[in-house]
Amino acid sequence: MSSTRQKLIQLLQENDTKYISGQYLSDKLNISRTAIWKHMNELKKDGYVIEGKANRGYRIISYPNKVSENTVRWNLQTEWLGKHVVHYESVPSTQPVAHKLAQNGASHGTVVIANEQTEARGRMDRPWYANTDKGMWLSIVIRPTIPPYIAPQLTLLTATVLAEVLADEVGVQAQIKWPNDLLINGKKVAGILTEMQAEQDQIQYVIIGIGLNVNQTREDFVDEVAHRATSLFVETNKEWDLVPLIQRILETFEAKYTEYIADGFHQVKKTWEDYGFKLHETIEIKTGKERWKGVFLGVAEDGALLAKRICDQVVKKVYSAEIAWFD
Repeated sequence: MSSTRQKLIQLLQENDTKYISGQYLSDKLNISRTAIWKHMNELKKDGYVIEGKANRGYRIISYPNKVSENTVRWNLQTEWLGKHVVHYESVPSTQPVAHKLAQNGASHGTVVIANEQTEARGRMDRPWYANTDKGMWLSIVIRPTIPPYIAPQLTLLTATVLAEVLADEVGVQAQIKWPNDLLINGKKVAGILTEMQAEQDQIQYVIIGIGLNVNQTREDFVDEVAHRATSLFVETNKEWDLVPLIQRILETFEAKYTEYIADGFHQVKKTWEDYGFKLHETIEIKTGKERWKGVFLGVAEDGALLAKRICDQVVKKVYSAEIAWFD
């Protein structure tokens, strides 16, 4: 959103009980009254209900819940995350868009968000069904000053952010299934896809993609995933306003990320293990031709899964595997 439009919304919000004249807005923003009128029309397209009366001026009647650049940025309480928002009504996936922006110099904290994704994907290129405006589909561009080998920590950090926001704002207890899924009552409600561009010892940028099922009904899920997917609506029987939920996630991410960069992984690891799915339980792991059972102990500093093999009590690090999480 342009800084002018941000200031315009703020002036209207500060005077929402009375009309504010076009001339006053023109003077305050140092733009013409014609430009004010054009900005008002753009805000109306986003769902702001603005009343204009001759000789009296303008006032905001109501604010939209529609996801857009304007609505996400308006009243977002962050210092650097989401100061640049790129919004699409529909896009195949926000991830490649974010990659292209990052390659062209997009700033740390740029957010790409869409009302729907038609070709969304998760890890291992698995499809993620995001062709609905009832969920949160976004990608964040960050440029962390950490060595590339610990970048998987960012996936674990993001998972803790989602789990904490869902607990605090929605009142649901999610669990984190290593490495990148959030479950409610054993069904997937969110997924995270972290991708990196780096040299041997330096990260150029990281793209963190987040998909969160919010207002889907059971009927919205295709048959292929209906038995293992859920949404906040399904779990709470309540529709959720997308914009404030997105803003809380971005605000929490910025705070937790800043703390992580300053203090390291220790608190992230502790929080992740508080939410860890099947922690201290026996799981079956298949890596290559080897299949074994072990007790899930937690996560390592580099983001790997730690499990104690039952047959010989050896603690193993697992970076990629087929895991039988469900009996």
